[in-house]
This record gives sequence, C-alpha cells and structure tokens, in this order.
Amino acid sequence: MSTRDTDTRFSSDTDFSEDIDGRSTTSAKGKRGKKAAGEKGKGGKGAGRINGHHQENGMENMMLFEVVKLGRSAMQSVVDDWIESYKHDRDVALLDLINFFIQCSGCKGVVSGEMFRNMQNSEIIRRMTEEFDEDSGDYPLTIAGPQWKKFKSSFCEFISVLVRQCQYSIIYDEYMMDTVISLLTGLSDSQVRAFRHTSTLAAMKLMTALVNVALNLSINMDNTQRQYEAERNKILAKRANDRLELLLQKRKELQENQDEIENMMNAIFKGVFVHRYRDAIAEIRAICIEEIGVWMKLYSDAFLNDSYLKYVGWTMHDKQGEVRLKCLTALQGLYYNRELNARLELFTSRFKDRIVSMTLDKEYDVAVQAIKLLTLVLNSTDEVLTPEDCESVYHLVYSAHRPVAIAAGEFLFKKLFSHREPEEEGAPKRRGRQSPTANLIKTTVFFFLESELHEHAAYLVDSLWDCGPELLKDWECMISLLLDDPLPGEEALTDRQETALIEIMLCTVRQAAECHPPVGRGTGKRVMTAKERKTQMDDKTRMTELFAVALPPLLAKYAMDSEKVTNLLQLPQYFDLEIYTTGRLEKHLESLLRQIREIVEKHTDTEVLEVCSKTYHSLCNEEFTIFNRVDIARSQLLDELVDKFNRLLEDFLQEGEEADEDDAYQVLSTLKRITAFHNAHDLSGWDLFTSNFKLLNTGIENGDMPEQIVIHSLQCTHYVILWNLAKSSEGSSRKDDTVTLRKQMRAFCMMCQRYLTNVNTAVKEQAFTILCDLLLIFSHQMVSGGREHLEPLVYSSEDSLQSELTGTNANDGQQDDEAVKIEALHKRRNLLAAYCKLIIYCVVDMKTGADIFKQYMRYYNDYGDIIKETMSKTRQIDKIQCAKTLILSLQQLFNEMLSDLGHGFDRSASSFCGIKELARRFSLTFGLDQVKTRDAIAMLHKDGIEFAFKDPSTQGEGGPPLNLAFLDILSEFSSKLMKQDKRTVHMYLERFMTFQMALQREDCWLPLISYRNSLQAGGDDDTMSVMSGYSSRGSSIRSKKIKPPAVTAGTSAAKRKLPEEESSSSEVWQQSMQTPVMLPSPHLTSTAMRDPKRGRDDSFMGVYPLPQDQQQPHQLPQHHQQTPQHIQTPMDYKYVCLPVARRGTGLMEEDEEPIVEDVMMSSEGRMDDLNEGMDFDTMDIDLPPSKNRRERSELKPDYFDPASIMDESVSSIGLLSPCV
Repeated sequence: MSTRDTDTRFSSDTDFSEDIDGRSTTSAKGKRGKKAAGEKGKGGKGAGRINGHHQENGMENMMLFEVVKLGRSAMQSVVDDWIESYKHDRDVALLDLINFFIQCSGCKGVVSGEMFRNMQNSEIIRRMTEEFDEDSGDYPLTIAGPQWKKFKSSFCEFISVLVRQCQYSIIYDEYMMDTVISLLTGLSDSQVRAFRHTSTLAAMKLMTALVNVALNLSINMDNTQRQYEAERNKILAKRANDRLELLLQKRKELQENQDEIENMMNAIFKGVFVHRYRDAIAEIRAICIEEIGVWMKLYSDAFLNDSYLKYVGWTMHDKQGEVRLKCLTALQGLYYNRELNARLELFTSRFKDRIVSMTLDKEYDVAVQAIKLLTLVLNSTDEVLTPEDCESVYHLVYSAHRPVAIAAGEFLFKKLFSHREPEEEGAPKRRGRQSPTANLIKTTVFFFLESELHEHAAYLVDSLWDCGPELLKDWECMISLLLDDPLPGEEALTDRQETALIEIMLCTVRQAAECHPPVGRGTGKRVMTAKERKTQMDDKTRMTELFAVALPPLLAKYAMDSEKVTNLLQLPQYFDLEIYTTGRLEKHLESLLRQIREIVEKHTDTEVLEVCSKTYHSLCNEEFTIFNRVDIARSQLLDELVDKFNRLLEDFLQEGEEADEDDAYQVLSTLKRITAFHNAHDLSGWDLFTSNFKLLNTGIENGDMPEQIVIHSLQCTHYVILWNLAKSSEGSSRKDDTVTLRKQMRAFCMMCQRYLTNVNTAVKEQAFTILCDLLLIFSHQMVSGGREHLEPLVYSSEDSLQSELTGTNANDGQQDDEAVKIEALHKRRNLLAAYCKLIIYCVVDMKTGADIFKQYMRYYNDYGDIIKETMSKTRQIDKIQCAKTLILSLQQLFNEMLSDLGHGFDRSASSFCGIKELARRFSLTFGLDQVKTRDAIAMLHKDGIEFAFKDPSTQGEGGPPLNLAFLDILSEFSSKLMKQDKRTVHMYLERFMTFQMALQREDCWLPLISYRNSLQAGGDDDTMSVMSGYSSRGSSIRSKKIKPPAVTAGTSAAKRKLPEEESSSSEVWQQSMQTPVMLPSPHLTSTAMRDPKRGRDDSFMGVYPLPQDQQQPHQLPQHHQQTPQHIQTPMDYKYVCLPVARRGTGLMEEDEEPIVEDVMMSSEGRMDDLNEGMDFDTMDIDLPPSKNRRERSELKPDYFDPASIMDESVSSIGLLSPCV
C-alpha cells in the first residue's frame, strides 16, 4: 500500500473528527491496556434500529447473519450500516455482532441484552450450548448445498471488511475488539465442534485483518519518521516547529496504535492459535496453519522467524493430508520470494528431510505440493538438497499418478536442464548436433538409461512435456545425433544410447501427435482447445516433413537391429500423409516402401513383422492420394509371400520325414510373415485356409510337425476365420460364403480340440486360447444386436469338449512352479482368464467352474483375483447355480481327500482344515445382505446335506455315513442362513437322520452334532458374521458410554408388524441385533462441561489389537488413521494412550489430548523430544522496530530446540509417555 493511499484513506468511521494522526479526538482512550476477559461495558437498554430493523430489549432478528448468508449485498455497505448503528448505540450494535457469530455457528439460541449486560462470556456460551440444535451435526460451515456454498467466503470477507473499515478509530476504543476477541476465545475452547470451528475461523481471519492493519501502521510510522527527519534537517529559518510537533504527536499516536494491535494479536495468538492448531478436528488445524502462512507472507518482518515457523514444521507430521497440504502451500508462498530465503535457512535445515519424505505421501495432492516446494527450494539454492534428496524425487517421473509425475518432471528439468550454454548475440543459430539442446538431449538419454526403467520412456517424456516441450520436440537435433558423424572431440553415442534415443524420439512423436498421456496416466480423453489443436497440426506437419526425409536413411543404417527398427517403423503411424503429396516427397515414400520390404525379407522376428504390417496398414489409407502406390507395393509383397509359402509347403509335405531343418525354417519364416500381415490385412483373396488346414492335419497324423510351424499355422487359420466372419457380419458376403465359413469354423474347432492332447505344451496353450476365443465369438450371443443372419454360424460346445477344456486348463493353467518366470505366469493367467470368460458368458456350463473355484486358496497369490471376479460374475448371473457350483467344488476336494487319506482320516489334517478354510472364504463372498442370498444359501445347504448322507456306512446301520465329516465343512455357511431358514434346513437334515443318529456322541458323529448346533444356536444368527464380531469388539469402548436404546411402545409396535416366524425369535436374537456398531453416535446430551481429568479406558485397544484387514472404517477415529506414507502398515495400539471412543459425529468434543503421536518433531527427531508439541513458550508478538524504536539487543532463542519451548511446570510431562 502506498504512503499516499495510507495517509489519505477514508473509511466508515472517519466521521469522528480526526487530527493529523488519524486518531479520534472525541472518544477518549483512557488508560492503556486491555480489559480483562469477560468484562463488559454496560450500556442502556437501548431500544433502537439496526440495519433498518426494529429492536427491543436487545433481541433482534439476526438480519446481519441473513445478509451474510445470502451474499448478495456489497459487504462494505453491510459493514457501514453496522458501524452507523455502533456509533448510535455501541451495546446494541455489539450485541448484534455477538448474535451474528452465534448464529453463524448454527446455534438457534439468541443472546439477549440482559444476558449481555449481566453474564460473563463463559456463562453465555454455556447457555448457548444448552440451546444448540441436537438433531444434526451440521452447521453453516459444513452444510452442503447451493445456499451455503459461498457462506464461508462471505463470512471471512465480512470480518476482513469490518476490521478494515474500523481500523482508524473503533478498534482502538478498548470495547469492540476486547469483546469480540474475548467471545471468540471462549467459543474456540468449547466442546461443541460448531462453536470451535466457526470461532477459530473468525479469530484467524480477524488476526489476518489485524496483521494488515499492523502493516499499514508500520508503513505510516516509517513515512512519518522520514517526514520528521526531513523537516528537522532543514535550516532553522525554514523549519516549521509546529509541523515537527504534529509529526512527533502523530508518531507517538501511531506507536500507541501499534502497541494496541500487538496486544490484540497476542491475545488471539495465545488464546486461540496455540490451542487450536492441534485441535481434534482436521479442518480447524488446517485453518490455523493456512492463516499463519498468510501472516508470515504478509508481514515477514514480524512473523517470519523460527518462533512461528516451528508450528508449520511440527504440523507437517499431521495424520490428515488436508493439514499437511496446508503446511506445504504455506511454505511455498515463503520460498517463492527469494528475499526471504535467508530467514528460512534454519527451518530448511531442520525440516528438509521431512519435506523430502512427503514426496512419497499417501495423499497424492500432498506429494505434488511437496515436490513443488522442493523445486522452489532448488531455485533458491542448489546446496541445500543432497544428491540423495534429488534422486528420491527423480524416480517419481515414472509415477502412474500424472500430477506427481509432472511435478517431478519440473524438478528434474530445473535440476538437470536449467543450466544452458548462452548463445552469442548476432551469431547464426546452430542446428542439429551443434545446437544448444544437443547436450540436453544427451543428458535425457543418460538419465533414462541410469534409471533402469527402459520400458517407461513414454512416462518420462510425459513428465517433461509441460516444462520442456522445446527440448523434446527438437527432432532435427535427434536425427542429427543418429545420422551425422560426431564433431571433432565429441564422443559418439554408444549402441545402447542410440537405442534409448530412438525410443525417446518415438515417444515424443506419439505425444505430439496424440496429445494425451500414455496408458495408465490418462483420466480419459478431454476436449482440446483451439490452440492445442493448432499446435497438434503444426507438430504433425513438422514431424512429417522431417521424418519423411530422415526415416529411410535411419532404417537403412539400423536395418539389422530389431529393437531400433521396431521403434523407427512406428513413426509413419503418426504422419500427416497428405504432406507426401503437398510437399512433393513421393521419392522419399518410394524409398520408405523399399526399406520396409527389405526389412520384411531380412527379419523373422514376430514383433518386427507385426510393426511392418501396421505401417503398411497406416500408409494404405484410401483418403490420401498415396494409397494406390502403397497398395501396389503391399500386393506385390503379399503375392510373393503366398506363392513362396505354397511352393515351400508343397515340397515340405512331400518330403515328409525326409524334410531337413532348412526346409522347415523356410516354411516357418514365410508363415510368420504371412501371419503377421494377416493380422492387419484381409488376405481372404488368397486361399490360406486350405494350405494351413492341410499342414495342421498332417501334423496330427504324423505327430512330428515342428512346434513353431503348428503354432503360427493355428494363428493364421484363426485370422482366416475372423476375417471371413467380419465380412459376413457386414452383410457383404454371399450365402455360400456363410456356409463355407460354417464348415471351416467347425472343422478348425475340431482340429484345435485334437491339438489339446498334443504333447507339446506351447502347442496345447495356443490351441486352448484360440478354441476359447472361437467358442466365445461363435456363441449364442453373436446373433444379438440385429445380427440374426449369423444364426447358422452359432456353435455350441459339446460335453466332451468342455471336459477337455477343463482338463487342459487344470493341468496347464493351474501349475504353480516357483522357478517359472513372470512371463510364464502371465501366460497362465491369460489361459485361466480365457476359460473363465466362457463360464461368465455361459458358453460352458457353470458347474465346470468348480474345477477353478476349488483352487482359490491354493493359488490365491497368482490367480486369486481372476477366480474371485469369476465367482462374483457368476453370482450376478445365477445365484443358486453359483452356490451349487461352490458346494460342488468343496465336494470334489473332499472326495480327493478321501481318496488320499481314506475314510478314517483325522479331522485335524491339513488337507481337511484347508477345505474348511476355503469354505469360510466362500462364505464371506456372500456378503452381509442375507435377503439377496437367501435362496442360494438354502440350496447350498440342501446339496451339502444330500452329499453328506449319500453313501451309507460300510459298517451297517449303526455306523456314520462315509461323507458325514462334510457337515463340518458345511457348518461354515450356517451363519449366512436367516433365522427361519435355519429351522427349515434343520428339518431337512432330520429327514436323513435316524433316531439312533440323534443319540450318538462318539467322535465320528461330532460333525453332525456341530452342524446341528450351528443350525439351532441363536448366537450364530444371521447378523453376526465374522466381520461384525470384530466390529462389535472394536466398538466396545463406545458401548460402555452409550446405553442401548430402551424398548419403547414404538419399538414394540414395530415388532408386532414382523411375520409370526420372526416375532417368536429368542431374546438372544433380539440382543444380537443390537450390536454396538449399529448404535448411533451420541449427540449433545448435556450442557455440563466435561471433566478433562476423568479416567481413560485404556483396556480396549491395548488388549485387543485388530487385524489390519478387519478394521472397519467407522471403528477408528480420524486421529488413528495411517501415518502419511504410501505403504500402509498396521498401527501398534499398545503404545496409544488416546481414548479411541472420543471421536464421533456428535457435536461435543474434548480437546485435552493430542491428535497424533508424531505431530511435533524436534531437531533430533527422537521420541523423547516430542514433548515440545504439548506446552509452548507462547511468545508475545513483537512487531519489528521502526527506525525510531530501539533495536533488540538480545538474540532470539532457537525455537526448534525442545528446551526453548518447554514450560518449567510441564517440562517433565511427555506427549507419548507409556500408558499405565
């Protein structure tokens, strides 16, 4: 703010007569200092008008709150109206302001004039607490909806404008500000969350407004001092003594004003901030940290020191990401100003490690801001961050989360690429490998290779795209580095570096052409702006002009290198093909086609051949004039390949067993090329089905066909079928073609089925995959969507084929060899997924899934996700059939166990326990909604009972059935039965039991006894699952404080509405329905202040630590969530002394305990030093001296040192002392 603006500014309270110092001369200040908290000025009973509305006995209609809530009026006019009423009757106006804060908290109570005059703040707050609405925990700052959307901003603006408009006189009257600060301090210490949240926000915004006033005062004092010195330095004849006296008086008044502002800020800081920045509510902590960052940025001379920075440093360890995020954004505002870096040196040295660790925060928003903060630190000085610190950020450029990667890319770019060679003025611009970006491109290649994540070049390019597009789009320099000879004294790129450069170059071309991030990073396609579309077209034009000329020589140079050629051949896919014609580049197109043809003839690698096929497909676009030229070249190549294949195949089949390896290699290499091209091109004009089928048939008959020839022949025949089906689907084929396709498809399926018995594993896997795809494609679903003409092509698998598929999948897809590589595991997962799709789409009977489901536990790590998803999909299709399949899988395992161990097995055997554990897992997959799964569970029990009694005992009528032990497994599903269904199942069980069976008590009858008990016991009812059992245990501490709701007439009436079956439920059943986890959180039930020293219940979590996978979201309070790390680890509760049941959704809150174990961090980071987080050296706010004030002689203490912030009275109290 300029001096002129400050000196000549008028506001709503300037109609008090003022002298040169801007202070009121009509309202005496009285003695200096503040009134005691709670002391009120006594005014008349004041019936008057506020905001144009009649008042009576201090009760008014909260018009101020309504105006702010609507947010439609100009805030300055609202404040001006209030100031006018304050001048008329300050007690009535202040009462209006008090009720404004009360109602902004959501309280329905009203402070009357009598209460205002005769009651202390604590008494008023207690009365308002009693009148608080207990029906809901919402209040204006948390209510959702359009009406309240702008309430917070309007509320904050009102406070800011209020202080700004009163800054010249009213705030110094020792009445208005004293009352407001006292009220807000009291409300901020309330147990009601709404009071605490609203008042803390108001107090912090009030503090920010006072900081602005203090800053203005400092500017005025400096201006006055300069004017005074300038006047005093004049010669005696020109010196105006009366002006000197006025300036001295003004300086004195400004000094008094500054002292007064210091007192106000000290009251707010000590009374609100130092308590609320560690509040139990994350939103309140975030408000405090956000505002202290504003103070340090606005008035750095007063607030930017270790005394205040320590609060931000400590709070960076907060458990809630929202609070950690505010810490980082506050620090960014400080580090952005390089003039402030010197004052941040100590803070940086103490908390740098914490900031670096936050780059791996589990909250991505926090991680992004931490990286951005480190980038600002890097801009200020290179010496602060060690190489290890930088490396921890470097690898984040490969993060799957794009904002994290973009931030890390900016950090990397600043660190590695910001130091460029300056170009000489007037010198011609250097191009190619002589350009300034040549070394930067090399640096990018070196970094990519050193990161050892070679397959993620696209991620690296995407991370650097926003900050270094000029570098990444310098394709001319990249081409020069690959084609031109190195300069004298320059070291040439190695083969590995050239490969990396080509890969990076391809990724930059793809990013420029497609304008979206790589797979795994994008959040869906977005609509590009006109500027982005123009940039995209310009980039495609430039890259086409460059690479159309450079690509043929690049292919010629690296023709024998498969990896380089594979990447280079992908470039034409992103060309603007019209440039070949408009740019007169046809000769370069001919050269490109010639190079591609040579590569096809030289290479047999499948990946290279497929890329060549895709390149031909990209160039053969009928929209462009080059189509005819490319189509002729493609047809010539395919003609030669097919003719060569037919000739070689005929000779190869005639030679039979006499065929040598060279003949087989020639057939295989030609077949590979044809198969690769058939993937992207329709080769139905060449009759490839006949030749391939003949080859496959010969392989079946002789059994000596080379493995790779069979695999590629199967694949090629598969492509023939699919291309013919594509033409039939389009309706462009004749009826004869459909009949031919039907014959070919069925013959090929039979051929694949025969190859399922092949001794070669790779051949079986190929046949299995193709057969699954064909069965799915030609299933009954192909006629949907208006394709009824394809009904003759529908093919249904026979039972023999289903059994063969199941056997192949079980034998080959379910092996678990630790020595098998990751690729082999992925291949087996693909096989399993292919078969599971047949189950999901009802191509094969669902019961065949029993062979898959029974392997769920055994191969959980490798295939558990696929099997679980299959179970979920089958349950959605048919719940009853899915349940029958699950019980069938358990029966199969049980029979396998009997065949291994015999009927006299020990039920403690590992195999039997494994089946029981699998049954328990199956039971959990049914969920908690028993109504939806009622029929399925009942059918499961029915099948299980029938299986258990199916085979009678070999000992006669007195012995147990052979499968009776299966009832022990079946009992795992009893908890999923509804109460009435348990009785039904029990009655069904008794149909299979004899009278003697019910009397047996030998060990061999224990499964029957335990199963009957599970059906009869009320404790194992349908609501008490395993999860809810842990939930009730986890809620026991809450249930001790909450009495179960009494049974009222209303609840009795509700019970009478239940069916008769349910109305006769036992008392135990009714009690079990009222699990503690179902109870609502308590709302405000008492106005009495809680005793902060009452005993804590430490027995719960210390004795019963919950497993990590069974902790429910509603069991643990917010302050017991994970530490800010990406990798979650279970918390050891035996060291936690916090009352876990204290947090809830109610309005009442206790505020005595710390929020997190590691909120505060000392310089050494030891647990013993964490005591500094509890009691503080609450320093006075001392604004910096102006030129006319004395300089401080003593040094500031090190406020990061624990000893400097510990109060002697509490120095022996530890924040995390062990629970006793």
